[in-house]
Amino acid sequence: MEKLKILVVDDESRMRKLVRDFLIRKDYEVLEAGDGEEAVDLFLEEKDIALIILDVMMPKMDGWQVCREIRQYSKVPIIMLTAKSDERDELLGFELGVDEYISKPFSPKILVARVEAILRRTGHKEQEELLEAGGIVIDKAAHQATLDGNPVELSYKEFELLTYFLENQGIALSREKILNHVWNYDYFGDARTIDTHVKKLRSKMGEKGEFIKTIWGMGYKFEVDR
Repeated sequence: MEKLKILVVDDESRMRKLVRDFLIRKDYEVLEAGDGEEAVDLFLEEKDIALIILDVMMPKMDGWQVCREIRQYSKVPIIMLTAKSDERDELLGFELGVDEYISKPFSPKILVARVEAILRRTGHKEQEELLEAGGIVIDKAAHQATLDGNPVELSYKEFELLTYFLENQGIALSREKILNHVWNYDYFGDARTIDTHVKKLRSKMGEKGEFIKTIWGMGYKFEVDR
């Protein structure tokens, strides 16, 4: 299934990078624009953008004008970002057909949660919810793992770790990469916390724990023995 495209529009490159990094972790394709004119041109050129994250205060053309321009052609979901916390701005946004309105500063995780909620509501979010390998089945929607049809009790991080392994079968993953994807920016500390979680995960998986191979001096690789 093709990745859903999200257009991030903000004149601050640091802000675009922060939002982009969180969205890419959730397997979205991210397009960027640094001003309103570029955003409109990119939207009209691409045509299959699923959602727009749009800053209000920008050079050349502000977010409100971008919204007006795009609404002439499309009802694509729009999340508006603003440094102002002004009720009039919020009302104007909804009048222009803005789906969500988020004031800066904001939590990137909350923003991503809003993105996913809107895409589910608009029928776009139908990404693969079941993963299977070697008798292990991950149901992402139910947050449940089974081994040969038998449920296995995993902690939240163990489930996320196993899911990440199944999504990257056969790929060597460094501890740092695992830490960035499973723990995001929540954890600041020793990457050896991965080893502790892998040890617990292996013990709960029984003989299937052998699918998680140790790559000495680097990290791990999930591989089903044929």
